[in-house]
Amino acid sequence: MSEPTLTIGGLEAVYDALATALDQAGTDKAQLFLVKLALLNANALADEVLFQQHINSALQDL
Repeated sequence: MSEPTLTIGGLEAVYDALATALDQAGTDKAQLFLVKLALLNANALADEVLFQQHINSALQDL
């Protein structure tokens, strides 16, 4: 069974929401916001191995 994924429209909506939230946080609080968001999503995911895989994927090609 494959994991559920967002549609292209869903990804665009998430991207827009994230960009807006980063603007609201401001450059001085953006890193703190992203850490808090990551921890909230890790808790919702409830799978530390999968979360580590996501970290590894996000680090590629920076």
